[in-house]
Amino acid sequence: MLDYKRNPIPIILMLYAICFAFRTIEYFILRTDQTMIGEAFIHKLAGILLLGVSIPLFRYSWTEVGFSPVKALRNILLGALLGAVVFTLGYGIEILIQSSTDNFSGLKFYVTSYSVLGNRGMQSSILFIMICIAGNMINVIMEEGVFRGLFVRLAEEKHSFPAACILSSVLFGVWHIKQPLRNVIDGNQSVAGAFIAGLILVVTSTLLGIQYCMLYKLTGSLWAGMAAHFVNNTTSNLLHVVTTSGVDELLTVRITIAQTLSFLIVLFFYISRNRKE
Repeated sequence: MLDYKRNPIPIILMLYAICFAFRTIEYFILRTDQTMIGEAFIHKLAGILLLGVSIPLFRYSWTEVGFSPVKALRNILLGALLGAVVFTLGYGIEILIQSSTDNFSGLKFYVTSYSVLGNRGMQSSILFIMICIAGNMINVIMEEGVFRGLFVRLAEEKHSFPAACILSSVLFGVWHIKQPLRNVIDGNQSVAGAFIAGLILVVTSTLLGIQYCMLYKLTGSLWAGMAAHFVNNTTSNLLHVVTTSGVDELLTVRITIAQTLSFLIVLFFYISRNRKE
């Protein structure tokens, strides 16, 4: 085995390539997110399995990769509160914008799948709501566990936390390039449109990854980031702004407002903590 303590980057890239391969197969061949399930969950389960195998392989404990039981409930509540506050503001601003043009009709609660072309589908049964919640739980366990937990822990064997944070976050950004690529292949989006959408996704997802890394450092575990991540995804899937001309027309604006506020709040506390230390 490669010496992961002296040179962890090749190991991280190898593990990332395995996860990326499963993601590619699911997005381009299985396409489970386009079925009645509405969730691309198989590669996430594969990622959780890889995480479970890697932790003992590298002689780590679950606590060492962020799954610490210490103050777990408190950190979950903090992350959920952060997500709830910023998305309340995001929805509020979106509603004000739509109301200013007499376009706002109301809020509706139902399940959709997120897409760069807009939310897709419309299911309101308990079964689909449960599938949505379960899918998002699987998603945050895999992504936070692998990107912020395992990758950061491995990178810190050799490098500083900021360097580990940047590496894992850039990989997390590139992780989200699949959807625009598939849109081009399926003829649903132009190359230029997909390039712009992909660039925005990569940049925003990278910043989101940095935010969750900072939350990890601030709280000493992954729980706050997992909770914030869960609220971020689940809210976008379940709560929709209905207007006279459509649904979720300012979805990108809403998410951008919420994620920007969230990033700035976490950055403020991270800088404040470092100054004190």
